Amino acid sequence: MRLLLIEDDVALGEGIHQALGREGYTVDWLQDGSSALHALLSESFDLAVLDLGLPRMDGLEVLRRLRDSGSKLPVLILTARDATEDRIAGLDAGADDYLIKPFDLAELKARLRALLRRSAGRAQMLIEHAGISLNPGTQQVSYLGEPVALTPKEYQLLHELLSPPGRVMTRDHLMQLLYGWNEEAESNTLEVHIHHLRKKFSTELIRTIRGVGYLVEERQ
Repeated sequence: MRLLLIEDDVALGEGIHQALGREGYTVDWLQDGSSALHALLSESFDLAVLDLGLPRMDGLEVLRRLRDSGSKLPVLILTARDATEDRIAGLDAGADDYLIKPFDLAELKARLRALLRRSAGRAQMLIEHAGISLNPGTQQVSYLGEPVALTPKEYQLLHELLSPPGRVMTRDHLMQLLYGWNEEAESNTLEVHIHHLRKKFSTELIRTIRGVGYLVEERQ
């Protein structure tokens, strides 16, 4: 899962960036509203965590313009503005959730998981497909009833391909998902991860669509 964190408090931003990175998320971080809006409109993310008091463009304006573009990207507002009218303004502007500073990181992680489940149209926690069972809450994966150990990148890749299956995922999209802006990766890194997933599950699980990317077939 690729998240955009928009937060101008450097200490808080670093803490969130590191904490979510340890959870296996790919987190890109910006510190002003204008750059954030440009990124949101030009790149692909699974979720945004948005502060309101931002330089160059207020967070509410970022959110309004994002929604005016037709984007349905899940957005969690993270702010010190705790008045009822501020919460109403944020939700009316198109926020999906609202968390007041200071907050507990465990609650932030739980809210993000809930938003991602809702955006994928899943009320239930488990993702099940072709003998694979994946629990986004615990990041535990099993195959035919047996636990399977995955690296964080393998987990991210499998989660994306199964959410839901039946979509052709381009190579560029998957590389952005896994590495974002700040991580360097070898040119064959994605292919290596795909190879490992096939070995751990089934050689038939992931199809290569030549010149495009990869696909996990829907169950017939």
